[in-house]
Parts: sequence; structure tokens; C-alpha cells
Amino acid sequence: MASSFILPGYPPLSTPSSSSRAQTRRRLPPSSTAAAPAAATVTARPPPASHRSRSTPHIFCHPSGLLLEMCAEMRELYQFLPLVIKNGLDSDPLFQTKLLSLFSRFGSMHHADLVFQRADHSKDEFWHSMLKGHSKNSSLDVAFAFFCRMRRFGVQPLVYNFTYLLKNCGDQVDFRRGKQIHGKLISCGFESNVFAMTAVVNMYAKCSQMRDAQKMFDRMPQRDVVAWNALVSGYAQNGLPLRAIQTFGLMQTEAMSPDSITIVSVLPACADTGCLKLAKSIHGYVVRVGFESLVNVATAIVDVYSKCGHVNKARLVFDRMPEKNVVSWNTMIDGYARNGDAKEALKMFQQMQAEGLRATDVTFMAALHACANMGDLAQGRYVHDLVVRDGFESDVSVNNSLIAMYSKCKRMDLAAEIFKKLHKKTLVSWNAIISGYTQNDHVNEALHLFSEMQKKNLKPDSFTLVSIIPAFANLSVLRTSKWVHGHAIRLCLHRNVYVVTALIDMYAKSGSIKIARKLFDMTDERHVTTWNAMIEGYGTHGFGKEAVSLFNQMKMSPVKPNDVTFLCLLSACGHSGLVDEGREFFNSMSRDYGVTPHMDHYATMVDLLGRAGLLDEAWDFIQAMPIEPGISVFGALLGACKIHKNVELGEKAATRLFELEPEEGGYYVLLANIYATASMWGAVARVRNMMEKKGIQKMPGCTLIQLKNEVHTFYSGSTSHPQTELIYKALEELMVKIKAAGYVPDTNSAHDVEDYVKEQLLNTHSEKLAIAFGLINTSPGTTVHIRKNLRVCADCHTATKFISKVTNREIIVRDMHRFHHFKDGFCSCGDYW
Repeated sequence: MASSFILPGYPPLSTPSSSSRAQTRRRLPPSSTAAAPAAATVTARPPPASHRSRSTPHIFCHPSGLLLEMCAEMRELYQFLPLVIKNGLDSDPLFQTKLLSLFSRFGSMHHADLVFQRADHSKDEFWHSMLKGHSKNSSLDVAFAFFCRMRRFGVQPLVYNFTYLLKNCGDQVDFRRGKQIHGKLISCGFESNVFAMTAVVNMYAKCSQMRDAQKMFDRMPQRDVVAWNALVSGYAQNGLPLRAIQTFGLMQTEAMSPDSITIVSVLPACADTGCLKLAKSIHGYVVRVGFESLVNVATAIVDVYSKCGHVNKARLVFDRMPEKNVVSWNTMIDGYARNGDAKEALKMFQQMQAEGLRATDVTFMAALHACANMGDLAQGRYVHDLVVRDGFESDVSVNNSLIAMYSKCKRMDLAAEIFKKLHKKTLVSWNAIISGYTQNDHVNEALHLFSEMQKKNLKPDSFTLVSIIPAFANLSVLRTSKWVHGHAIRLCLHRNVYVVTALIDMYAKSGSIKIARKLFDMTDERHVTTWNAMIEGYGTHGFGKEAVSLFNQMKMSPVKPNDVTFLCLLSACGHSGLVDEGREFFNSMSRDYGVTPHMDHYATMVDLLGRAGLLDEAWDFIQAMPIEPGISVFGALLGACKIHKNVELGEKAATRLFELEPEEGGYYVLLANIYATASMWGAVARVRNMMEKKGIQKMPGCTLIQLKNEVHTFYSGSTSHPQTELIYKALEELMVKIKAAGYVPDTNSAHDVEDYVKEQLLNTHSEKLAIAFGLINTSPGTTVHIRKNLRVCADCHTATKFISKVTNREIIVRDMHRFHHFKDGFCSCGDYW
């Protein structure tokens, strides 16, 4: 009876008399249960096996019983069942118990229910077996309804009835139902039972109620290693890695030795906090106690080393594993992809395929991540073909990775095609496609999809905002920046560190560096990316000294600068002419912080020296580089040669650029301009002929300005705008006023035409047209924001200074490199750009 199911060490339960239960059961005939919800995963203790031990000897007495004991799958059970029925054993209680257990194990609750309806309901074993089956295979509603029905029939519940139900609640993240079952557990007198209370802690942890989980844990009179594991894994899985590590430490102070599950639970917390020292200590413990042969423990060690940036150590552990499963391979592939070694990640992926291991969705996601990092479209398409071959083309997570991969490979057409065909789009799918459009400068498409997402009542998360905010930043419009900031506040995401960082960057790129700094100062939690965004903001606005001052503040904070920090600093020094400071930061990054300079750092240093007119030093710097100079390095030198009219070095830089990237038209234009400034018209003609032969087109300069919700685009000399007549009239009046104030056209920037034509061409540059449009369509005193796709030309820069003076307006111009704030006849760049 019921007492035979009690776990060893616990007193037998008091149960109602069998006669009173039988009367109750006769009044309530059994009925089938209906279906309902689904679940997720918790570690629960196995039920006592006393009913199995009693039934086994009798079952072994008949060949059918032996066959049932050997049964391993539903197909075999269907083959053996006729023999059981033929011999009339389907009415035997022990055979019925075994059949119930088998049908439940194979997930066929319909057949289990048929057996149960024929069974003797005065036997508790049938009820407990049936509840176990429903807890594992049916929805939570069905399992709970059966539990209530069992209680109405007077069946006394056992500990493991609650553990299975609580596991189901945790898997379903059904906190309300979990609390109900917890209440019933207490009313049945199990509040001091270590098995039951461990299941309660587990349920609360799965429902992200860690305060309640800790409270229940603290109330336990006894705690075993499984109870500690439930709390450690709960903290780790709920994004509280420090609490997980603290709990792991407390566990050891109470002389509780960690088991393999503890190790697997705490190592992800070490990875999340970057606590390599503790991870190494745990690794040592694993070796001492002999856990290194366990595949799940070894895989967790591979994962923690990879996430802490020690992928070589991870590979050593991986290679020494006596047994590897697909999770081990996935972890190693993802480790290489995460640490930027995409080639090795793909090599591992191919090796896994060669060894005959079938890839999972996680494998494909890691491989696609590696392809994305490399920007390798051919390899990405190869992996895509394998996805289709292995039947994962309908997997949402894999499709999301495909969208991200094609986006990184600059094939938004293919990414959009996958997104369009995706039937069950998740929030991650929307985030992936929006992020792709933003990263590829398809701002309108990104904003359109964000709007579509709103119409479908899909609530954005922090990743959505971090994906879409850069699109608003590209618009460079303060009004829209404030709108998205307000939207983040309404979604209660404005304190999320990643969202705040994106907002700081957006305000800086919208020309509102003061608001960006105010937001930065209000932020309690700052990641290195937050500091980088603010330093970069100061740099692009030409506030180099403020950027240096902020870096000095950063040095006093717990946050350590990374390679991006120094890139932002060097750029800020370059825009402000802080040559000595720039040299010191470049030397300091490797000397004091162990940050190795890469190509972008070298290019930024060349730009810094070149802008300052130190072209010979810049050339010597390039010659001394420990790595082969790339396109960005020679591009920076060529730009500096254009500013300082150095033909000799300009030719050297251009020659190397034409070898490295022969199809980029901008470099040909720069060289032609250098020749034109030196009146070398034959050389200009040669460069133009080269462009014609290669079919290279010069990128047309254009300027954008947003008025209300509409973006207006102007090209030099364009006459297609509806207000063309008004714009040119206003521009003509402006030219008269600024000439009277001292403006002299810089005709050196135009070539091959008469002087009066040069001046006419200068007067119709896209910047001037956009400014004139802004002035006639906004009220006096309003700041005019414009954005140009190329570097602002010298004449427009001078003219805008005078326009700001005669109109008493502030004009903010964002070009391809930086911001210019024009006010009262001066520019924030100090004419150094």
C-alpha cells in the first residue's frame, strides 16, 4: 500500500482506511483527462522504486513479463502486448502497473489511461504511476487536474508526486500554479522534507523568483548537495553569476563537497563574470576528484576557458577528452567563433562532419557565426546548403543565424528573403533583420521594419532598441533622437546599460554632445562600450581635450580600456591636432595596458600625423610598421597629402592603393585633386582616363536635411526640388550678405573653367542648397542640422561660418568624418579638419 512507497528514513504516512477510500471511489468513477499546456526543465529526484521491486519477481514467472522487462521502445511494446492479452495477464495488477509505467515512459498517455480505467482504483500504485506519467508527458493543467482527482479519491500523495508536479511548473514557468502546489505540499506535511523542498527551490528558480528560492532554501532544516545545486544553478541561470559564485563558496564553508552537477552549474557563472582564477581552481578540483572523464564537466571547462578568452586552453582540454559528444564539439566551435578565430571554428565544423557526428541547430548557429565574423559569403552558403540537407531549414534559430550571417556578408537581399519566408518570426528574427539593415546603412528599411513591428504589437526588447537606435543616429536629427529615447523610457529599458550606451552614441551623432554627456553622467553602470561611446562622441565633435579628460576619469574607474578605447582616443587627438598626446596614447596602449595595435590604430596614427602636416614622419611611421600596411593606412596618408598638397607622397600612397583596391573611385578622385591643385593638368587627364577605362564613377556629393518627418536630399546644382526657385533666390541673397561681411570664394577647389563659372559652381554646392532650404523653412533662431556624405569642402566651410554670422543661426554640419558647429562666424573645429 502507500507506506511501501515511502523513501527510506522517513516515517510511514497515515492514510485513510481502505474501506472509506473504496466508498469514496465508488461515488467518483474514473474519467479521462483533457489536454492542456507544455514545459521546460528542472532536475528532480527519481521516485522510490519499491513498487517495482515487489512486482518484478511475479512478472519474471511468465515469459510475457520477461518480454515487458526487456521492452525498450513503443514498437516492441506493441509486439509484446498481444501475448500479454492472450494470456489474460492484462488484468493482473502487477502487469497493469508495468504496462502503465511503459506507456508513460514512451509518452503514450492515451493507452496508459485505457489501462488505468480497467485497473483496481483502490490500489494507490496505479494513481501514483498515472500521475507520474501525466507529469512527464501531459500538460501542466492535465497533470494538476489528475492530482486533484486523486486527492478527491482519498489517495494519500507521496513526496515524488510533488517533485514531478513542481518540475512541470518550473518547466512551464507557471509561478501561480507552482505556488498552489507548494501550498498543498505544506498542507500534506512535507515542508521539512529535503526532497520536496529542493523541488520547491528548483521551481522558484525556474520561474525567476530567486528571492523566494533563497527564502525556501534558508528554511530547510537539512540541505544536501542537490539542494545546494538547485540554488547555485538558479542564480547562474537567472543572470546573477556573482550570487551563484557566492553560494558556491558558502556551500564549501558548510563542508559540502561539490559534485559534478555543482561544477557544471557554477562554471557558466565563472564565464559570465570572467572569473578565470576561480575557473582554474575548479578545474584543479575536477582533476583531483576524477571528474575530468565526465563529458558534461569537461565540456563546461572548455566553455569557461573559451568565454574567458583562453581558447588555446579550451582546446587542450577538448583534445584530452576521452569521450566527446555533439555538445562538446558545439562548445569548441562556438569558442573559436566567439574569440575571433573564425577559420579554426569552420575547420572544427568540417572535422566534426568528417567524424560522422550529426550537426545540431547549435552547431549550425556556431558555424554561421564564424562565417559572419569572416564575412565569408561562399563558406556561409556552403553551411546554408548543409542546413537544408540536414532538415534545419524550418528551424527559427538557425534561420535567425542565417539572417545575421548574410547581413554581415553585406547580402541584405538574401537576408530579407529568408526573413520573408520565415513563418514563425520571433522577436530575435525581427532584431536580426533590423540590425542587418542598420549595419548596412539601409536606414529607411530598418525604420520601416521597426514601424511594422510596432503595428504587429510586438514589444521591443533591449536588443531591438540597440539595433534600431543606430539607424536614428544615422539620421542625425535631434527630434527623432528624443522620440526614441522617450520610447525606451516607456518600455522601462532606459536604464539598460546597452540601451543607454546606444542612446549616448545616438545623441552624439545627432549633434547633441551636451545631452550625450548628461546621459553619461546619469548612468550608474558603465561598460567599456559606454566610455568608448562618449570618448568617440567628443572626438567627432572636435573636443579632443574633453576626450582626453574623460579617459583620465576612466583610468580611475574599475573599467579597463580596450582596443576600441584607444582607437577613439587617437581619432579624437587627430581631429583636434593633439599630436603629442596621440603619440603618448599609441605608445601607452601596449606598454601600460597590454593592448596590441591593429591596422585601424596604425591608420589613425597616420591620419593624426598627416593632418598635422607631419607627412614625412607619417611615411616613416608606415615604413616602421610591424605589419604590412593596409588600405586604411595608405588612404589616411593620401587624404593628408590632399590637405597639404604633397604630390610626391600622394603618388606613392595612390600607387599602393591602386594595387590593394583598384576599384575604389574615391582614391582616384583624391589623386586627381592633388594634381589639379598643383596645376598638373596632364596628370589629371591621365587619372580621369584610368577611371574611364576601369568604368569607375566618382561618388556624387549630396547633403541631407530633415524637415518634420521628411528627409530632403540635395546634389550640387540640382533643380528638382519643389522649392528650387525659393532656394536659389534665398541663396543669391545670402551670397550678397556674406560677401559684404568679408567672404571671398575659394575658387582653388574648382578647375578647368573660367573664374566666373568657378564661383557659380561653388554657389550651388549641395551644402549651401541644404542650408538655404533650412533657413527658409525654419523659424529664426532655430538650429539648422545638415549631413553630407563626403568631407566638407574648404569654400563651403568658409561660407557657412559667414552664413552663421549674418543670419545669427547655429548650423551643425555632419560630414563623413566629424561634426562642425558653426556659430557667430566661427567653427568648433577651429579650421582644423
